[in-house]
Amino acid sequence: MVAVIPAQFAELFGSNPVVNGLVGGLIIAFFNLLGASLVFVWRDPSERAMDGALGFAAGVMLAASFTSLILPGIETYSNGDPIPVLIGMAVGALFLDRSDVLVPHAHILLSGQRRPDAANPDADLAVDDERLAGVVLFILAITLHNMPEGLAVGVGFGSGNLGTAVPLMLAIGIQNIPEGLAVSVAAINAGLDKRFYAAFAGIRSGAVEIPLAVLGAYAVQTVSALLPYAMGFAAGAMLFVISDEIVPETHTKGHERIATLGTIFGAIVMLYLDISLG
Repeated sequence: MVAVIPAQFAELFGSNPVVNGLVGGLIIAFFNLLGASLVFVWRDPSERAMDGALGFAAGVMLAASFTSLILPGIETYSNGDPIPVLIGMAVGALFLDRSDVLVPHAHILLSGQRRPDAANPDADLAVDDERLAGVVLFILAITLHNMPEGLAVGVGFGSGNLGTAVPLMLAIGIQNIPEGLAVSVAAINAGLDKRFYAAFAGIRSGAVEIPLAVLGAYAVQTVSALLPYAMGFAAGAMLFVISDEIVPETHTKGHERIATLGTIFGAIVMLYLDISLG
């Protein structure tokens, strides 16, 4: 029954990869909105619950990076040659690493403190008003965090293989739920004390995924040789987010075990989706 979902997707939305990329971007953004809206009914999630949920998101992204991006990129789209995908991974990770020079990553927003190894730890904020600066940094950091996910979905649909793209879309959508909730909670911690604005911040973070999904699908359709590089780039960027942001933040509050179990469960869910849908 589950295996017919890619066929149903094709019946509903056709076979145009760019259109499919747009639909995929809308779907994962909707899941982000759903997660962000949970702040209205789950107003004060415990740190333990959030660490477990974010661990789950990390597990989904970790498995998806390999099953839907790295391995197909090598085996199917570069004829077994790993070099294009590995180059893309290195560039994707480097892009996220260098972005930290301009925009501090989500750890400063979730914990309220800049990590000692962050770029320019003593640099003054560009905005004089401290609260406004926190909000601006919040929006920029979460937008940066969502970029690899939207790009990954677009690249997946750009490959033309719905058997790979649909489970990747569903997996990223599912992990966007706890991530969207975390965004809303972090928005409150950053000074957005009204839950409406916290949810709006979550919606805003998901909105960047839509144009990037379309861009990813269009780029690899226009220049097909870019596909294995783009798949590697998206995977490398997601792996960087997992290792540099999610895992450290879920292992600093004394809930390492629940975060680890969440990561394992997330990987299991993604592997099931990939096998049953692919």
